[in-house]
Amino acid sequence: DEAVSIRALKRLAADYELKTRKAEKPNPIPKTHTEKVAIIGSGPAGLTAAYELVKRGYPVTVFESASKPGGALRYCIPAYRLPKEVLEYEIGYIKALGVDFKFDTTVGKDTTIDDLFRQSYKAIFIGTGAHSCLSLNIEGEELEGVMHSLTFLNNINYGRPIALGSKVIVVGGGNVAVDAARTAKRLGPDEVTVLYRRTEQEMPAHKQEVGEAKLEDVKFQFLTAPKKIVGKDGKVIGIECIKMRLGEPDESGRRRPIPVEGSEFIVQADNVILAIGETPDTSFLPKEIQITKRNTIAIDQVTLQTTVPNIFAGGDAVTGPASVIEAIAAGKKAAES
Repeated sequence: DEAVSIRALKRLAADYELKTRKAEKPNPIPKTHTEKVAIIGSGPAGLTAAYELVKRGYPVTVFESASKPGGALRYCIPAYRLPKEVLEYEIGYIKALGVDFKFDTTVGKDTTIDDLFRQSYKAIFIGTGAHSCLSLNIEGEELEGVMHSLTFLNNINYGRPIALGSKVIVVGGGNVAVDAARTAKRLGPDEVTVLYRRTEQEMPAHKQEVGEAKLEDVKFQFLTAPKKIVGKDGKVIGIECIKMRLGEPDESGRRRPIPVEGSEFIVQADNVILAIGETPDTSFLPKEIQITKRNTIAIDQVTLQTTVPNIFAGGDAVTGPASVIEAIAAGKKAAES
């Protein structure tokens, strides 16, 4: 009389597949349609749309600005959460079906959406994610030792060495903040602390992730907001913070944090990782594609078509930062349309 864990069952099947059929590659699916489809971005939304379309017999080309496919799956999610060999296997399967990939190709720089239509692509799917980090807009963000969360995670996933001091502060309360804190902890500093302006109950990060971070000795300091980053000789040495209290709920439904006057204090830090949110880069889009007030791509909620016919969009570029499974669902839905 208990719920069945669908996720655990899927994991069992996926692990079994990986162990027993890892060496096998599927045969390419015959192209039964002549209409070419272009996918911009090889993250979870783009990969899924490509997979669903190639299964239907369409010629599909994925344009990716990086040198390898995967988007956030490869460059933002830590390897302890998504092992790279699993990602390679999954993407290898999609490639073997006949999806074509063009790497180191940035749409808006190396080519344009108009160019793609001129190259006889009949439909375009935009799955470029949300990879631009938001700024705190406080004094000291330019100091050495201050970095944005996605830059930090990208460097780790690229294998670039990062030297952290003994005290690392992560500012934010979402999944990216927790990922950054747990990744930083694995690099060996004495102390990693997450500062969040609300209480633990309001944190948007998954409760399980927060619990695992605590087990790994990541510290959490709630009802705390940074006022400025303090430096010496051009390098960060701490953060001036202020205590917060919770007021009435805001538009997000969560209680609004209000500064407590006169409660400022200094937290020592050798490094500060800012993880206060991400936003899509929409600068490469033609002006005919409507952008929302949240700087996301406006779409028809049923078809996922943008305000330009035959251009579709999904994933974080539409929703803002969300989950991988939501991006996968958008890719499937867009392919159907």
